Amino acid sequence: MRILRAFVYLLCAISIPFANAQVTESSIGSQIKDLRSVPDDRRPAVTTHIAEDIRTLPAGIPKLKLADALSHLVTEGDPGQQTLQAVGDTLAQALRETPVPSSNGLPPVPYMDLARLVRYEGISTDLQDPMLQKALARYTAYDADAARAAFTLRDLKGNKISLSELRGNVVLVSFWATWCPPCRKEMADLDEIYRQYQQQGLVVLSISSESSPTVKSYIRSIGYSPPVLLDEGGRVATQFHVSGIPRTFVFDREGRLASQATDMRTRRQFLHMLAAAGLKPI
Repeated sequence: MRILRAFVYLLCAISIPFANAQVTESSIGSQIKDLRSVPDDRRPAVTTHIAEDIRTLPAGIPKLKLADALSHLVTEGDPGQQTLQAVGDTLAQALRETPVPSSNGLPPVPYMDLARLVRYEGISTDLQDPMLQKALARYTAYDADAARAAFTLRDLKGNKISLSELRGNVVLVSFWATWCPPCRKEMADLDEIYRQYQQQGLVVLSISSESSPTVKSYIRSIGYSPPVLLDEGGRVATQFHVSGIPRTFVFDREGRLASQATDMRTRRQFLHMLAAAGLKPI
């Protein structure tokens, strides 16, 4: 009997840590907050695990907020289609359980974020919601505006550069800021690609809405080569409907919008975008 009691006690003692390790909104929130500190090679698996944990939470606004927050981070870099789909499925589940009403006829942010994953990251969803369809339609209209956008801005030396005058080149337009970690992370790849493909007619225009002294100081500190343009007031960013950065648009030699990205990209992803505009890899 003593042996049996000791065995039962041991089982109970072993089970306690597992009970304490139960997934909570707070624990998931902490993981999301720390996600950028996870090494790149482990980040897709960690992101997928967080998405799966969110699905186990009870329906409600807190669950929806966590799913939406994760959707903002999953597009940083190259997590792979499986991870993107896992996060999209989690956000769709949260919206299905807790639909968000519109206060002004426009799609609420979580629908825009799911639509962004569908349109620009190639995920699929079976969510049937009029707000999701409205969000997809808005992105279609935004893309049409970006395709016909035109601008003239000054670089850090005061020279004017016009998008229309760059016909005949493949032009990558990147919206960024010095305070944006994903922006800073991708700039080394952009710099290297610019140096490598400049002779093939690649032009990289990095556009910031910050002040000239702030931008000049940062660019000087990292030794960045591509032209940096100043969009003080964000007028051009508004033309392109830039609501988050980094944001990238690639135009082919005829000035047509060939590809775009709504978040940070790796070297491999940038080269894939440029290939869509006709740039041949070296």
